[in-house]
Amino acid sequence: MMPLTMTKAGESASIKKVGGREKTRQFLKNLGFVAGSRVTVVTEISGNMIVNIKESRIAISREMASKIMV
Repeated sequence: MMPLTMTKAGESASIKKVGGREKTRQFLKNLGFVAGSRVTVVTEISGNMIVNIKESRIAISREMASKIMV
């Protein structure tokens, strides 16, 4: 298991666990970041990431990405 921040652009991975405080976990869950979902990194800019999840593109900060374990 590793944080999403370690995934390179173009790579796809399965989410294993979402960490952080309850408020953060709920926010990520509402965006579709739940265990078992597939996430693909589109690009990374200064640590921030644009990812495809459930056929939507979402921009997340490095801090948020580090709480998503793949």
